[in-house]
Amino acid sequence: MPRKYKSLKHLLKADPKYNDKLMGRFINCIMVEGKKSLAQRLLYDALNSLEKKLPETNPVEVFNKAITNVKPRIEVKSKRIGGATYQVPTEVSSDRQICLAIRWLLQAARKKRGKPFHLRLADELSSAYKNEGEAITTKQNVHKMAEANKAFAHFGLRQRR
Repeated sequence: MPRKYKSLKHLLKADPKYNDKLMGRFINCIMVEGKKSLAQRLLYDALNSLEKKLPETNPVEVFNKAITNVKPRIEVKSKRIGGATYQVPTEVSSDRQICLAIRWLLQAARKKRGKPFHLRLADELSSAYKNEGEAITTKQNVHKMAEANKAFAHFGLRQRR
């Protein structure tokens, strides 16, 4: 990262309907080829179908809870020491947690076939809300990998350069 790097987080706009910055970030990740209005429509249609699927809950709360459930707490990073490469478990920063959660939810929704995207996204959000589904499985696999390699935690990523 360059020394004069300035975060662009302050330029991130909240979504127009719910005025939520996390939702604005999610819309930007859905967006393909600069078609933001299409990405917004897909997310809002997914939230509407979530509202029909889970009538007793607020769709914004379901969305936020799904993101929270998918966030990983720990991940593994490769570290080369001597001639060997070790998978070193490290804690994940809060910003990267959100980034990974969004990525995994969208990957899981895009992988499914046979339904329109907004319905696949609604299914994945509702299953993540209930702590099930493919995105939760990805999180659990990452945690298992970190648990299996905790013997290498003492290497840390800040040790000799």
